[in-house]
Amino acid sequence: PVDLDDRAVLIRNGRAPSASDPLFHQQMVYAVCATVYAAFRGALGRHIAWGFTPRETAAGLRPQLLIHPHAREEANAYFDPHTRTLRFGYFSADKAPDGRTLPGGIVHSCLSHDIIAHEVTHALLDGLRANFRVPTGPDVLGFHEGFADLVALFQRFSYRELLLAQIRKSEGHLHAADVLTGLVQQFKRAQGFARPMRTMVDEDSTSPKLYVSDLESHEMGEVLARAIFEAALTVFRRKIAPAVRLATGGTGRLPPGEMPLDLQNIFASQASKIASHFLEICIRAIDYCPPVDIELGEYLRALVTADYDLVPDDPWGYREALIDAFARRRIYPPRVSGISEEALRWEGPELSVKEIPELNFSSLRFAGDPALPASAEHLREQACALGAILACPENLAFFGLAAAGDPSTEGDIVERPCIHSIRTSRRVGPDGQVIFDLVAEITQKRRARDPRGTFDFFGGATVILGPKGEIRYVIAKNILNRERLDRQAGYVFGAGKAFWSVAEGTAVPVANPFRLLHQDKSPKPKKTRKKKDA
Repeated sequence: PVDLDDRAVLIRNGRAPSASDPLFHQQMVYAVCATVYAAFRGALGRHIAWGFTPRETAAGLRPQLLIHPHAREEANAYFDPHTRTLRFGYFSADKAPDGRTLPGGIVHSCLSHDIIAHEVTHALLDGLRANFRVPTGPDVLGFHEGFADLVALFQRFSYRELLLAQIRKSEGHLHAADVLTGLVQQFKRAQGFARPMRTMVDEDSTSPKLYVSDLESHEMGEVLARAIFEAALTVFRRKIAPAVRLATGGTGRLPPGEMPLDLQNIFASQASKIASHFLEICIRAIDYCPPVDIELGEYLRALVTADYDLVPDDPWGYREALIDAFARRRIYPPRVSGISEEALRWEGPELSVKEIPELNFSSLRFAGDPALPASAEHLREQACALGAILACPENLAFFGLAAAGDPSTEGDIVERPCIHSIRTSRRVGPDGQVIFDLVAEITQKRRARDPRGTFDFFGGATVILGPKGEIRYVIAKNILNRERLDRQAGYVFGAGKAFWSVAEGTAVPVANPFRLLHQDKSPKPKKTRKKKDA
């Protein structure tokens, strides 16, 4: 393994880039993963926990994600939560690849920035919402894919040289910059494809790809990613409009040909800032998502609420652009009265208890920094204080929970609620304001029965508490919701059966849905056979 602390490596500021150097492969994977991790930590204001149990090392138990840059020979890369690893494959290129790839040469997925960022995002999201790994519906795995694509895409805008080169090539039209808007291009070209694996721009802007509930997971994710990228492009055009008007004498239309250098720099600066803003919004919104069975429309509500909490004044219309882009693709949240910003923001519950004194920040104890996780003893104290509120019979419904033996469970076995996590959140706004919150994740499992078999059905809530211990939001998924239960049963025993194994009438999720998702099954390009001479 590469030693990145070696003095000879440090004095050269790292190993020199080389596609043929296996040690550089390891350095690149580590660097990209560390950059993505830092983006999550900066957006959420805390250290990010992994979604798996710590492993035993010489130094004791360590919650460590292991990376295998050369895992095995296969055209695949995936996160394995059970072995706590990211696994990157390698394969031989097609005999007639597209672009600058050696026919039959070795292609390493660990040399793709997009693939690395995408896969480590799966691991980070699994730590933030472990139940999003359970394929309860097409939106859940589709959200995993779309969110990972967005992180990889927006991270790419932080590379200024690449950004400037693409602005020059596209003459300032970012939607036409294929290197910026297409994902995993070299990987696909090595397999003989001219197009990237996924693209964030619709071929026809007047007819965008629409949300349909039975889309394949990658296609579902592509619809989500395109909606958010379209919103980012809308804000980008608004911000560069004054500079374009000045540069064009008021016409606002860029002439064909190379742009002035100053205008290129303005475009690159704005594109980089906006991509960073949207990346932060997308990551912060995870704290505002329900703990189980997410729907894409609910993610829109999380985006709007998370951004409003930090930036109430929205002069450039970030939230308006997001709402419009989602609506254009027919991604609508369930159970809302409209799609205005006010209607989409989550609301606080009508609980009799407004504050929990034990969860007031003045009563909490931190290991020197609120970004660090509390000790196991302190976490248990916090969980007990919150549990005393949600366990009251009159409060159960607000948190999406049910008591054992409740007639509405129709005889199904319902386990006790579980408080998975209580985490601090420290967010810094554009005006320097700092907002502290506590984010708790509560779930409950119900063993649901269906004529086709039994399966696990989850309810629960994400609870966001302010610094005084006040309950600001309860984002719940009710375990007694019959419509949602029937929808999940239809998916488990129907369209989603590839992600569930059924034995003796019991449905169990497959061991690792990420491995199934990342086996590329796109058809090979057709080869045209030349006619023989007569």
